[in-house]
Amino acid sequence: MEDQNIVLFFLHIAGAAALLIWSVRLVRTGVERAFSVQLRLWLRRSTKSRALAAATGTVSAMLLQSATAVAILVSNFVAGGTIAAAAGLAILLGADVGSAMVVKVLVVRQTFLVPLLLLLGVGFFLRGRQRRVRQTGRILIGLALIFVSLGMIREATAPLVDSAGAATAMSYLGRDLLTAFFIGAAFAWAVHSSVAAVLLFVTLVSQGLLPQSAAVAMLLGANLGGSLIAYVLTLSAPIEARRMIVANLALRGGGAALLLVIFNFLEPPLSWIGTSEAGQVINLHLLFNLGLALLALPVVGPVMRLAETILKPRVDPGSLVGPTSALDPAALTVPDRALSCAIRETLRIGETVETMLRTVISLYQQWDDTKTEAIAANERHVRKMHFDLKMFLAKLNRSELDDDASSRSMELSTVAVNLEAAADVIARNMVGLARRLDVKGVAFSKQGHLEISDLHDRILANIHLALNVMMTRNPDDARDLLAEKESIREVEQTLQRLHLGRLREGLPESIETSNIHQETLRALKQVNTAFSMIANPILTETGDLLDSRLSGKA
Repeated sequence: MEDQNIVLFFLHIAGAAALLIWSVRLVRTGVERAFSVQLRLWLRRSTKSRALAAATGTVSAMLLQSATAVAILVSNFVAGGTIAAAAGLAILLGADVGSAMVVKVLVVRQTFLVPLLLLLGVGFFLRGRQRRVRQTGRILIGLALIFVSLGMIREATAPLVDSAGAATAMSYLGRDLLTAFFIGAAFAWAVHSSVAAVLLFVTLVSQGLLPQSAAVAMLLGANLGGSLIAYVLTLSAPIEARRMIVANLALRGGGAALLLVIFNFLEPPLSWIGTSEAGQVINLHLLFNLGLALLALPVVGPVMRLAETILKPRVDPGSLVGPTSALDPAALTVPDRALSCAIRETLRIGETVETMLRTVISLYQQWDDTKTEAIAANERHVRKMHFDLKMFLAKLNRSELDDDASSRSMELSTVAVNLEAAADVIARNMVGLARRLDVKGVAFSKQGHLEISDLHDRILANIHLALNVMMTRNPDDARDLLAEKESIREVEQTLQRLHLGRLREGLPESIETSNIHQETLRALKQVNTAFSMIANPILTETGDLLDSRLSGKA
């Protein structure tokens, strides 16, 4: 190739790969924004059997286009004690199958799909009034762009089929499977998506550019790289969640390495799983993850017990308290920099309160002095961070700030007050209520516990949105946050009525825990309100929030 042609080739390949990665992310974002609450409830309620948990993981990964996204969700549940680690591992094994099935679906080439998906997607997104309709449009647009990006890759690589240099390089990978394996793992890790990586490899095989043996090694490497993504993203997670992620990494990564050895030395034929080389590679990817799930599901319990033996807790309660302050006194002379420090500190306060809320729910099932001490330590730390932030902002306000900076300073101060109030509700009210359950030796009814766990999980999802709004100040996300606040208020009222209904039926567990149940619902609503207040100043600026709810009539 001429130099100019080489530059254009790499430009086209890079652009197509970038579009593929972004399209997969677009679909995942749409699903998360439209159906995250339902997905979270579905995942948490799927632990009645290992088969159901795996099936739920499969469907969730297909919807999210990512096994990693499912792994992060499940790790949060395991860390909070709402899902057992063994059930979580079963969900992850199913999610790996779902991720492989996504590849199988997305390689379908139908000329009518792209214009149809774009037409429907753009129509839903621009004309939709409801959030779910608009996000469904986003999902359809993302799917269309995935097909477009795959077409771009096919067109860009077509000239290489007859290129002697490209053929030499690719044939080398076909002979050096270990190098191809690590390239596949590195690429999946770099793009943070095993789906995008495998789609690219399969497309190159279908073009006749990449030897099948190299594609097999690279897709096996992509399985290892895909598992590594979740491992790195949860390095700071509690040990219970990390054990599950490490177990999945060992099973999927170890299985991929073992299969690579088999292909390297035995070279088994693949003609029995497909008619074309590309189809055989896709089917091998699916069969590998499906076979791994079927073999590992019966032994997830022993696997997690082994993980508990190998991975010991490495922290004490005091270590859950956050790192040093983000407030830099030297930044006070530069208002913009000082405000950035204050934002980071406020975000740390919010993350600490989130940790407290995630931990406290497990106390309602089993009292734990260690977790209680950790919550108390974090509550003290929140109070200290809030006081330091107030003093920092007070010093900043002594400077001559413009209106925007002064308004932002006041906003951060108000947010911090609300977050400290939320921490107080958790450390005093909710811990106290859990303690009363333990002292009395009673427990919520099965339905009552399920309702509180569902509301708790929904509020955790809203906290994630609130912290994101605080950083990005996106008006659309702020509207969603405030809408979810109203939705949670209605849910809390509904749950209160359901509880009163159980009292009328004379259910003993509901009668014994009535006050604790109702006070817990109110406490959870208070925590959610504290975080939802983050949206108020943003929506006031955009004119979406009125100064008063009163009609103004005399």
